Amino acid sequence: MEDRWLSVDEIVDHLGIKRDTVYKWIRERRMPGHKIGRLWKFDRKEVDAWVKSGVADDSRIDDSGKPACRDTRGAGRAEKQ
Repeated sequence: MEDRWLSVDEIVDHLGIKRDTVYKWIRERRMPGHKIGRLWKFDRKEVDAWVKSGVADDSRIDDSGKPACRDTRGAGRAEKQ
């Protein structure tokens, strides 16, 4: 397999996500990519390792872009009145 830089459209196809998501991940989650002029290019191995690290997992990030801290104590129990 040839090692070459992937475009945004190619990384979109590779990951099965939308273009907007790629740009959001670059901006908010430090997705590994390299800007060459006006174009973003990606190393498939770097991106795969980044995804496997769990940084791309939406359930681990809150709306502010920080890791979510979920308190599951009492989850599923009815609240006493």
